[in-house]
Amino acid sequence: MQDWDEDEVFEIRAGDHTGAGALTKVWDFDMRDREAEFKDDLREASGVGRRRGGKPGRRKGVVLSQQVRALVGKGNQAYVDNNIPETLRIMQEVIRIEPRAASAWSVLAQCYEDLGEGEKALQLRIMAAHLHQDPEEWERLAHQSRQQGHHQQTLYCFRKLCQLDPDNVGALWDRASLAKEVGDLRTARHAFMSILRRIPNDLSVLAELRPILIELSDLDQCASLFQEAFDHYQATFPSGQVPQVEPSAGGNPVGFDMMEILVLSDLYNTTGKYERAVETVRRGCRWLQGRASQKFWDAIEDDREWDLPTGPNGESSRIVADGEIQPGMYNLDVNARHRLAIARIRLGDVAEGKMHASIVLSQDALEYGALFPEIADAYFDREMYAEAGHIYEMLGADASASDYFLTSSLQVLLRAAACRRMVGDLREAADVYEHVLKADPSLDDAKKELAAIYEILGETRKALDLVMQVIETRRRAKVAGKQGQEGGDSQPAVDRGVGTSLFEERGRSGKEKATKASGSKAGKLSTAQLRELEAKKEKDAARSFHRVKELWARMLAGDEEAMREWMHEAEALVESFRETRALFLSARHAGFRGMYPRIIRKAQTTNTEANEENMASRLQLELGRDTMAKKAGVLELFRTISFSDWLRMFMQYAFNLTKRDRYDEASEILRHITYSNAFQVRSYQDTIRFALISCSIAAKRYDIAVEQSRKLVNTHQFNNEPLRILIASLGNGLAATDAFLASTLSKHMLRDLRANDTALKNPDTLRWNPVTKRYGTGTKAEEEDDQDVPESVPVSEKFVGGTSLGVHQPKLPTKENPIGVAIYGQICLAAKSYQSALFYLLHAYDYCPYDPLICLCLAIASIGRAMQRQADNRHHLVTQGLAFLTRYRDFRGEDAPDEVEYNFGRAFHQLGLLTLAVKHYERVLAQVEKRVAADSEADTGVAPETAYNLSLIYMTTGATPLAEQLYRRWLTI
Repeated sequence: MQDWDEDEVFEIRAGDHTGAGALTKVWDFDMRDREAEFKDDLREASGVGRRRGGKPGRRKGVVLSQQVRALVGKGNQAYVDNNIPETLRIMQEVIRIEPRAASAWSVLAQCYEDLGEGEKALQLRIMAAHLHQDPEEWERLAHQSRQQGHHQQTLYCFRKLCQLDPDNVGALWDRASLAKEVGDLRTARHAFMSILRRIPNDLSVLAELRPILIELSDLDQCASLFQEAFDHYQATFPSGQVPQVEPSAGGNPVGFDMMEILVLSDLYNTTGKYERAVETVRRGCRWLQGRASQKFWDAIEDDREWDLPTGPNGESSRIVADGEIQPGMYNLDVNARHRLAIARIRLGDVAEGKMHASIVLSQDALEYGALFPEIADAYFDREMYAEAGHIYEMLGADASASDYFLTSSLQVLLRAAACRRMVGDLREAADVYEHVLKADPSLDDAKKELAAIYEILGETRKALDLVMQVIETRRRAKVAGKQGQEGGDSQPAVDRGVGTSLFEERGRSGKEKATKASGSKAGKLSTAQLRELEAKKEKDAARSFHRVKELWARMLAGDEEAMREWMHEAEALVESFRETRALFLSARHAGFRGMYPRIIRKAQTTNTEANEENMASRLQLELGRDTMAKKAGVLELFRTISFSDWLRMFMQYAFNLTKRDRYDEASEILRHITYSNAFQVRSYQDTIRFALISCSIAAKRYDIAVEQSRKLVNTHQFNNEPLRILIASLGNGLAATDAFLASTLSKHMLRDLRANDTALKNPDTLRWNPVTKRYGTGTKAEEEDDQDVPESVPVSEKFVGGTSLGVHQPKLPTKENPIGVAIYGQICLAAKSYQSALFYLLHAYDYCPYDPLICLCLAIASIGRAMQRQADNRHHLVTQGLAFLTRYRDFRGEDAPDEVEYNFGRAFHQLGLLTLAVKHYERVLAQVEKRVAADSEADTGVAPETAYNLSLIYMTTGATPLAEQLYRRWLTI
């Protein structure tokens, strides 16, 4: 049966069936053509013979089976008979059997059109259009979809049309315009770029494309397109007179003019290409003025070409040497000069930038007020706060001008307050912030800044009130957000056009599509956003550290206001450092490699020679040959500040906290940075421990001082300097004595003595521990008791197969060391274990018999032991103690005579020989009196201790008046 075309069937339905003429016209066809078509179909179905009169290539449509042809014929007949339900049933059956039957889709669409369901008919025609591949049909369907408000369906139809007819600029323009209208920015960009490929440098297309690229943050491509257009028009019209041309897709006549030059310079300024911005303004304005041939101006670095005639005779104020090119004094548009000023200031050419800025600022604020804040922002970013503050205050004072600011006049005042603060006018800055908060109390940022200023000014109560207000506001916003989210989840979303369009008619912007396509989690920033945030933090850190350096000298001089501001700025820097995850990695030995380090994967090689070299290197390491590990890719800066400066600031901040009785915070900060991979070099680690010891001494936390000194002893084995630091950090007093008597310290010192003795007498039994970086005997008790494993590993100390690379192992001692045994003897002495003290101190005396301190300690231990009940040779011990005391006087007498006399008096006092004790005590007081008489500022030495001991003797013997004299002279404050 013959297949009926949709148009033929429609004509039969719509025609006048009562007239024979009409039927004759409809049914009039050439039987020979039909027979030829039937034979062609037969040849194609059988595969025998060639089709006549056809062009080679793929035949349009699909060959239908006889069954499908019969069903199509029945359906057409049912439609002719106006039996719509039967037609629908038959055609749906045809589609079920052969979905590629285009005629069935067309008849179904016409049936629904007759039933008044136009939207469903449109959907069916779109399905049929995929089988016809006719560009005109897709264009017709696109316009019909747009009339019905189905924008996503319209975009799909336009896309199919552009695929079939890529050179249809009108369709591309319609698609781009609609995509821009519904917010599908990426589709709009793709369509406009397709137009530009066919009509390059079209300014109307660039004008439509520019806001799209800006919204998508693709400023580099936007600048590239405008630069290509600029170069094209310069080459095409060298004189600069661009004729007005009609745009490609309607609109007003356009030409490359000043507006395009300003747009291009703005793009370069925004992307940080300030040299290109200066070049664009200078070359572009010169070209528009018809002076493109004057290229000699490009060789001049300054902008004398655009100087104004400010002198009495019309000359420029710029001083130019004879023989050089004189100022051109050509007219320059104010907007172009504004872009030039911005570029010059941000580029660091402040003199030229100020010249242009002063000209712009001299214009009427009502007409050019929108340009002023950008100049102020440029000054602010260059840390020229005085110049920026002047402009902000001018805008804030003139309400009509401040309306031109991008946000509001309050933002102008906030910037003005920030400038006031940076130049040191804290009270004026606080007044401005208070004025802003009166106008808008909801500005939390202003409250935090005002609180910081109040803290610096010492108005702690006001600062606390503001901070509590900010916390309460944030809490309420969080609660309201949760309630809004719960309420929003319960509301079902109602989309326009659900069920009437083949597509989801809920447009998404290009940024939203990119976010969804990337599959990133909600709330997670992209890499570009992270880099932008890091750039902002880097700028803030540089500004804060600059202010810290300015205040440092005044802070150390005791200026309280400078101290408060310095602490505020330093606190922000300290917290920003500590919260940076890249500075506190688990692999601390790798050092700091930047916020976004490149991951370099080592390729596995199968080269035989390379494997042999690796084996040889490993064997050399096992044999103990020294190697140095190279530190590749380690950075020494973080946010433009060197790590040495960071550490110096950390230490000063900790010292200031300790002075303010906030030792716990200082200790926590210093301990935390020891874990940073930026401070794993041994010199940094030692410096941090020195700072911890200093803070601990100031806070009288001698237990912490001993702990950190022990870590230094562990790090520098067989070195006497950490032991001297340990002794010096304790000083005197009961708290220091308790820390000195800690069992952990005594055990630690005893292990060091054993290791030192083993290194001298039997070095072969020592084992190097690559974890603790120390030599040890390797006993089980030592491993159980040793709790002093270093908290961090220096960068150069890496391990391969249990062997340390680049570790500078300490040299083994070659002679006896008296310091270790002397300190352990002193620990025993302080614990009143005089027998053990004598044992170790006599060893120290054997190693160094000419040390006065060892002799004094031996004298104290001997007399102390003589006073104990267990002593069986009491007189011998007293005699021995006095002998060592005499030897102490021989070595020390000339350097500190009052000290020697005091120690003799103290010894006789303990032995009960009060007459001899009084004699030596009085000698001490006489010597000090003589010294003070000669110099009133002289040190009194041990005079107070001497007077106290002597008063005890006087009180014991009943000489109370003499004791009272001593109290008034030496023991009265």
